[in-house]
Amino acid sequence: MGLYIETHIRADLDELWARTQDPARHQRWDLRFSRIEYLPRAEGEPQRFRYATRLLPFLTVSGTGVAAGEKERRDGTRTSALRFASPHPLSLIAEGSGYWRYVPDAHGVRFLTGYDYRPRWGAPGALADRLLFRPLMGWATAWSFDRLRLWLERGITPERALYRWLAELTVRALLLALCLTGL
Repeated sequence: MGLYIETHIRADLDELWARTQDPARHQRWDLRFSRIEYLPRAEGEPQRFRYATRLLPFLTVSGTGVAAGEKERRDGTRTSALRFASPHPLSLIAEGSGYWRYVPDAHGVRFLTGYDYRPRWGAPGALADRLLFRPLMGWATAWSFDRLRLWLERGITPERALYRWLAELTVRALLLALCLTGL
């Protein structure tokens, strides 16, 4: 049961490619990662990278990945594939793979991803993944794509989009609390 997320971004394909393939830019908009960095490589070898996700102020889960390949078709469609794994014992994701596809059209780019992974921790891990973690990963991916879209289309930085969301969430929570205390 893999994840599939798609959006349409009214932007130039090369600029979208740059903001998704450059680790410094990628980590700004993608909620799933706190840090992404390329590892040194010898000429002709695939690009390897290290990623980390801060779960709590004192807890960071990390892993590594490898760019499995890139392809550009005559119609301008580009695809970037990767494999990833985490040896961290607190990471629910043991290993996985995925791709990004960039399909240009007259109004921008259809940007999509498909990925899947193998959870660890046996049956309890599979249950936690199906009920909680996988839906959360789908939501985080979709929201990250929207932050990327806002950045490219409207110039709203990913950080600003996050602050706006947190402010709105706070206001809604306060209003709900006020309504519940009034009952």
